[in-house]
Amino acid sequence: MTDLVAVWDVALSDGVHKIEFEHGTTSGKRVVYVDGKEEVRKEWMFKLVGKETFCVGAAKTKATINIDAVRGFAYEYTLEINGKSLKKYMENRSKTTNTWILHLDGEDFRVVLG
Repeated sequence: MTDLVAVWDVALSDGVHKIEFEHGTTSGKRVVYVDGKEEVRKEWMFKLVGKETFCVGAAKTKATINIDAVRGFAYEYTLEINGKSLKKYMENRSKTTNTWILHLDGEDFRVVLG
């Protein structure tokens, strides 16, 4: 990963997923990794801004990375989960679910009630 520009940790009902995004700002290349596995790869994109949509987790939750120019050749990257900003999604999730980590027989289990 040479052009890594953003990393997010997203807590879903099946666990925490790591999303990594590479953006080649000269070539327009975009690569999305979910839990280390390549999900999206686009080479030589002429448009440097835009969106990349993909799925995360066992429930195939919709995720979108927004790429926006902020000034000159600087870019801002934001993640949406199910159409909401990551912050808003996590706030809503904490209101509607309870989550525990249960340590049993030397293993950790994530329990989510919603």
